[in-house]
Amino acid sequence: MRTLRLFVLGGLITAGCASRPSRAEQQAIAETLTRQVKEAYDITKPDAERRLLSLYPTSGRIVSANGGRVVTSRDTLAMGIHSFWQFVGANMQGPQWIWDQMLFDVLSRDAAVMTATYHVPHRTPRGDPHTIGGAFTAVFQKRAGRWFIVQEHLSDLPPSAPMDSMHPGMKTP
Repeated sequence: MRTLRLFVLGGLITAGCASRPSRAEQQAIAETLTRQVKEAYDITKPDAERRLLSLYPTSGRIVSANGGRVVTSRDTLAMGIHSFWQFVGANMQGPQWIWDQMLFDVLSRDAAVMTATYHVPHRTPRGDPHTIGGAFTAVFQKRAGRWFIVQEHLSDLPPSAPMDSMHPGMKTP
């Protein structure tokens, strides 16, 4: 009986360790997510709305918290991305999305969390320098070999906050 208990305990420990990604796997997952997010947020390339929406799965629940609201459908999220791009993004002249910090916690081989800060220096339609920025936390799940955001929270810096004092390296143009 003792041998059976040790065998079962050993199997549970092995199974628990086997499900955790190694350091190398964690690094590879973080690098994959970094590339995927930076590619989607490269607003110097055309078709930004489509690339931003590509971060989210086409089915299943998505939870997005932003601006004091929570949405749980891809269609509503798509409308929010479209609205941002139509009223903010399309009016930015010479924008550059800069990721100040990206931190990843790889929870398993198919789940990870990113917490990041960013800023976007640009010029207004009148040519005045302007910068927006904030923090972004996203929970990623790997589905059918691809990573998708299934939950997120975005918080914008207050308009009155001095941008260069909020994050190291953050400067207005």
